[in-house]
Amino acid sequence: MESVREVRAVTGRGLEGDRYFAGSGTYSDVEGEGREVTLIEVEALDALRREYGVDLKPSESRRNIATEGIVLESLIGHDFRIGSVRMRGIRSCEPCAHLVSLTGKPVLRGLVHKGGLRAEIVSDGVISVGDPILVS
Repeated sequence: MESVREVRAVTGRGLEGDRYFAGSGTYSDVEGEGREVTLIEVEALDALRREYGVDLKPSESRRNIATEGIVLESLIGHDFRIGSVRMRGIRSCEPCAHLVSLTGKPVLRGLVHKGGLRAEIVSDGVISVGDPILVS
């Protein structure tokens, strides 16, 4: 995972440069909604560090976008906008054993129901660091 200042979001594909956009992600062959973009709250990572002593950086979380100041679960079933991109919150993104194997960190217990949000892109556009999340 690598951090970028901005990224282009493409409907039906995901974020340019992402492993799932290229079809090379671990679960690329698995059918299902909400595989275009994943988000995680910085506050959840802070709580993981504070409550469980596990330091997981946003880039290690394997999520595409780290957010601050919004409860991602509240976006499930709703459209929202980040930058010029309109998205729809699909479902929670629970942590899995694959994340543990990649990071070598015991994150499962601390991220249960705090692992983030799976979303789909409704309209193409660009997302930049610092763009607010606006609920439609």
